[in-house]
This record gives sequence, C-alpha cells and structure tokens, in this order.
Amino acid sequence: MISDPDLNGSYRVNHGIEVARRLLLQINELGVPTATEFLDMVTGQFIADLISWGAIGARTTESQIHREMASALSCPVGFKNGTDGNTRIAVDAIRASRASHMFLSPDKQGQMTIYQTSGNPYGHIIMRGGKRPNYHAADISAACDALREFDLPEQLVVDFSHGNCQKQHRRQLEVCENVCQQIRDGSTAIAGIMAESFLQEGTQKVVAGQPLTWGQSITDPCLSWEDSERLLAELAAATATRL
Repeated sequence: MISDPDLNGSYRVNHGIEVARRLLLQINELGVPTATEFLDMVTGQFIADLISWGAIGARTTESQIHREMASALSCPVGFKNGTDGNTRIAVDAIRASRASHMFLSPDKQGQMTIYQTSGNPYGHIIMRGGKRPNYHAADISAACDALREFDLPEQLVVDFSHGNCQKQHRRQLEVCENVCQQIRDGSTAIAGIMAESFLQEGTQKVVAGQPLTWGQSITDPCLSWEDSERLLAELAAATATRL
C-alpha cells in the first residue's frame, strides 16, 4: 500500500503514506487496534503513532538497525524466529531492544534526526516455524526456557502461517486447533496469535490491464472471512477457560 499504492510500478510513496495514514486513522477511530510489520527505518516513522503492535520479520530480526528501531517504538514489538526456526536470534533481539540506543533516521518532516531511545520492555518472540513447524507444546516450552535463561517474560505469539502452515494456508486451521488445545490444557505462554486472513480465500496475481478480485490478497494466500470467523470463535472459546 505504501510503496506502490497504484500497483503499476509508479511507486508513489508520498501518496501511499497518505493513504495508509487515512486508513489507520479510520481504524483507530473505531477503537480497533492496528498492527504492522516494520520493514525499514523510514516509512515506519510516518505511521508508528497509529500502530498498536509491531512485528520484525524473520529476515530482519538479526538486523541491528531493526533492533534499535524497536527500542524506540512505544508499542509492543514481536520478533520472529529465523527462517530456519532458530529462536535464539529472537531472544537476542528482545534483549537488544530493551536497551537504550542511538541511531539516525528521518523524522516525520523528513529531516535526518539523531534518536536516543530508552528501550522497549515489551519485546517478545513470534513463533513462525522454519524448516519445520514450531507451534507444538514442546516448541513453546523450549522457547520459554530460552526466555527464562535471561529473565525475560515467558509469553509469546504463535504465527499460524508461514513455516507453521508449510505455505498451505488452510493448515492455519489445524494450527489453531492445536494452539487452542494447549490453552485449554492450561498454557499461559501463548499471549497472542497471527493469522493470514482476508475477505476472499487464496491469493491473486497483479496483471496489468486485468481487474483484481475484490477482497482477495495480492501477497500471501489467506483464509476467507468465514474461516477467520471460525478461527476467532475457537480461540475465544479456548481463552475463556483462562477466566
């Protein structure tokens, strides 16, 4: 939306930032929390004030500048485990983001600014799978052991997609069933989940001159709205057992 809002290679980033802020403002006015992945050190500055929760991707969790950026954000930030399934890099990122840092980045007016951060105490792991899924109880327990080693909060987020569904989007429902059972069994480590969902199931390619299917992803394949409702209902029923 930000980098190429017209989907035609024109890369009108200025317009994309305007569209993104307008959408985020409307969502904020509804009282609905917002989330995004912070991809770089620049565009995030223009939307961070409207974001409730942020993520650092599997390929950037090891990046020092992303860890520094996370230390400056006022929202909780999740760090994904590596693409190979390594959770230690996420633990290291959490530790780094809790510390004070100095880095250079543009401000909202585009002027290069020296930022001195106070650290972000709300970093956590996102279990996104790797060479194999890592959402099972044994994987969650191992991640908590790694967090405990450094006196970090033993709570994390499970990503139902990516390596945990092995790129088959409907498997997200199977992951959900397993996670719900863990919660019913008394697990307090799972603080949240991520799922890839949209209005229409699947994905589509952007082809010049051809209309897009309304409500269908143009990136990763997603669950439909109906499947998403089912997923949320199952999670709500499971978490109700914690009360």
